Amino acid sequence: DALRPRLGDVGLVICLDSGAGNYDQLWLTTSLRGMASGTLKVQILTEGVHSGDASGLVPSSFRIMRQVLDRLEDSKSGRLLPQSFHCEIPPERLAQAAATAAILGDEVYKRFPWAHYDCGGSTAFALPTTTDPVQALVNRTWTPTLSVTGAEGFPALQDAGNVLRPYTAFKLSLRLPPLVDAGQAVQELKALLEDNAPYQAKVTFESNGGATGWNAPSTAPWFEQALNASSQAHFGAPCGYIGQGGTIPLMSMLSQGFPTAQMMVCGVLGPKSNAHGPNEFLHVPYAKKLTAAVAEVIARMP
Repeated sequence: DALRPRLGDVGLVICLDSGAGNYDQLWLTTSLRGMASGTLKVQILTEGVHSGDASGLVPSSFRIMRQVLDRLEDSKSGRLLPQSFHCEIPPERLAQAAATAAILGDEVYKRFPWAHYDCGGSTAFALPTTTDPVQALVNRTWTPTLSVTGAEGFPALQDAGNVLRPYTAFKLSLRLPPLVDAGQAVQELKALLEDNAPYQAKVTFESNGGATGWNAPSTAPWFEQALNASSQAHFGAPCGYIGQGGTIPLMSMLSQGFPTAQMMVCGVLGPKSNAHGPNEFLHVPYAKKLTAAVAEVIARMP
């Protein structure tokens, strides 16, 4: 806002913090999920007690945690139950998901490091929620999803004894569809988890805040032509369009601040890049081509 007079009429915003479906072409990010996170704690005792003495009478804080989470998620399917956490998917995004699925095929899900084991002389792999490439893309970009990213109140396995633990705490991370307001979702989530606790246990949800997702504006003709021309020039393939399941909070703010600007959101987080995980890596040849492609789009801006 302070620089708005100097910026003037912004026609193009570029964000290089996103990903790619493969390393064979330029990829434009069409949407980003929002996020709501916090710590859910269930406390039933003030201190641990002998499990032989208390179990069966004192309810397990872990079982209460499961009951509370059942209000939020269908544990069999993974579907989040509050309808307000879902939104309608724009037809254009469904069409783009179908086109992207035709390019990427089963690599949409095969690219992840699935657990595997020997089963009767053959190797069995853990399975995704779906093997349909279109639905797989939709699931990771427009479907609200719960992840438990941390836990507290548990001793290490080698230190665990016959003790009924006084509390269980989980760090929750909810990915929200691009069109769902994260601030409102956080408020609804807190009420859903805390109200009417089983056994009158002390249940608290301490929010770490939320970030609303982002859905790209309609693509202007000059921008679409520039994207395809630069992708063909530097990759020998047309530009691909893909939604991303992660969150870039700044994009929602930039779209509100520059509502008429085209948004070139792209990046190098392609297959196996494993952002925020072990063995995170950068595909240097792709990064070089992406740099050149971005420069060409800027040069083609009217």
